[in-house]
Amino acid sequence: MSADQKSKWLIGILSVVIPVAVAVLLFMPTKVEYEADWIYFLPHLIAMLNSTTALCLILALVSIKKKRVDYHRLFMTIAFILGAIFLVVYITYHSTVESTPFGGEGLVKTIYYVILISHILLSVLVVPFVLMAFNHALKNRIEKHKKIVKFAYPIWLYVSISGVIVYLMISPYYQF
Repeated sequence: MSADQKSKWLIGILSVVIPVAVAVLLFMPTKVEYEADWIYFLPHLIAMLNSTTALCLILALVSIKKKRVDYHRLFMTIAFILGAIFLVVYITYHSTVESTPFGGEGLVKTIYYVILISHILLSVLVVPFVLMAFNHALKNRIEKHKKIVKFAYPIWLYVSISGVIVYLMISPYYQF
């Protein structure tokens, strides 16, 4: 099996395993028992990771528009690493704490769920695109990279920003 085939298989596996693992943890009938106060800080950390990722994505776009490939690569690598850290923190939190129900009513509740559902669906969709784009960039296949980021970038940016919006909307209802 060639290196390209191995990369495709790994991207395919991660594109399935990551969303399935998150879904299983979110809908587990029994959460992992973990008695520690720091666990309740994690939603705030998740929001900070999403905010910083969005900032890195924007800075990466500005960098590439200015033909500063070195800065673009740096900001995209940071965004990718932040995404991996986000995943670990998100899984840790949601495997130990019950999801917080949204307490708003009326139009704000509808807006919240539209943002939340689009955020969730697009976060699943973007995983393989980000992995493929990153893989092509690492292998210096810039034309293939550019074709994928036309779709991956705006989705990833939306997911990062909408994650912060969801956090801001749900945070008044956290029970700590």
